[in-house]
Amino acid sequence: MRLLVLGGTHFVGRAVVETALARGDEVTTLNRGMSRAAATGTDSIIADRTDPEALRAALGDREWDAIIDTWSGAPRVVRDACGLLAGRAGHYGYVSSRSVHEWPMPIGADEHAPLVDGDPDGDDAEDYAAAKRGGELAALRAFGDRALLARAGLVLGPYENIGRLPWWLRRIERGGRVLAPGEPARPLQYIDARDLAAWMLVAAERGVGGAFNTVSRLGHTTMGELLATAVKTVGSDAELVWTPPEVIEEAGIGPWVELPIWLPDNAEFGGLVSGDVSAAYNAGLTCRPVQETVADTWAWLQAEGDPPLRADRPQVGLDPAKEKQALDRLT
Repeated sequence: MRLLVLGGTHFVGRAVVETALARGDEVTTLNRGMSRAAATGTDSIIADRTDPEALRAALGDREWDAIIDTWSGAPRVVRDACGLLAGRAGHYGYVSSRSVHEWPMPIGADEHAPLVDGDPDGDDAEDYAAAKRGGELAALRAFGDRALLARAGLVLGPYENIGRLPWWLRRIERGGRVLAPGEPARPLQYIDARDLAAWMLVAAERGVGGAFNTVSRLGHTTMGELLATAVKTVGSDAELVWTPPEVIEEAGIGPWVELPIWLPDNAEFGGLVSGDVSAAYNAGLTCRPVQETVADTWAWLQAEGDPPLRADRPQVGLDPAKEKQALDRLT
């Protein structure tokens, strides 16, 4: 395909570009060119897409078979891109989020679960769920059934600039007693960024449109398997100390941000790790083993070092003093 990637230098965007090049696609990227050099083999367009006139000038009258957009900010930026490209591309793949569903997300929810309100013309990105829904609506308004809404949940893998799996790997690298949250058998749903990229590219090639929950099946792995794999991969002397949720709560430690990836097993958070993903799997989604995701993420950290984390996301990770306080309660 002739593919335009809006972004293409970080995490999912980088995975899309590398996967597309490996497939033999003709790849154009559009970004500000400020953080990473364009990948070898791509046609790089340098422009600030938040400036409509700069975007218009940069795109010229070029055409593509498909577009993949990883934007997470104000919906009107998606609107502007879609408005310029709707007549010049056959497909628009938007990396959205399961966060567009109303909270708390129902257990076993599919794509038809209630959604938050969003404004496709909005200029506010503070409310992540509303911004993503606004981006969806902007894509749908311009591309209709030619728009693919890939509602990813937890995304892991090499190039992660949110820091969830990298934090666990670095914590395990330090060794010693490691607070492992909850039950080892707690099931996880996530997707490796490279699997998300591969699926979106095949969907673009086939002209697949509509909304899809794009994460692994429930129980693809567990918290226990993930952390045990990390210990084995890093090769440290880390000892996983499985800590009951009530001890974690008493220590004032929050899930997801202070303990990345982990969510307690209750009605509030249960929907995030129990989504119905049958539609995406029926449309060809496959997810690689957790061992591969962990090993490749560690190899990337060793090769390139820890990347700058996204400024628009919370700083993840547990303060060592709070970790020790919680662990001391168990002795």
